[in-house]
Amino acid sequence: MANIKDSKNWGFETRQLHIGQEKADPVTDARAVPIYATTSYVFHDSQHAADRFGLRDAGNIYGRLTNPTQDVFEQRIASLEGGVAALAVASGAAAISYTF
Repeated sequence: MANIKDSKNWGFETRQLHIGQEKADPVTDARAVPIYATTSYVFHDSQHAADRFGLRDAGNIYGRLTNPTQDVFEQRIASLEGGVAALAVASGAAAISYTF
């Protein structure tokens, strides 16, 4: 694979496969992006939850808001479209509500 820093020069097919997985998974050391099929996450205590929901602490909150697999998908779509970010939502109704 090409140098990670040169990802802007990668071809379309290479970006489809590799954007968002520049580093191994921190939990499993897997090279490929794991699929996190979860809707909920554990908080250490109520303050930890309040900090996450208040966006003072970066991290996963709820499957429809944040999910590591979804994050990689959004990075790939943004790269393929030539954008800086992308947003994946859970339904067509949600997508429509974001357009207005």
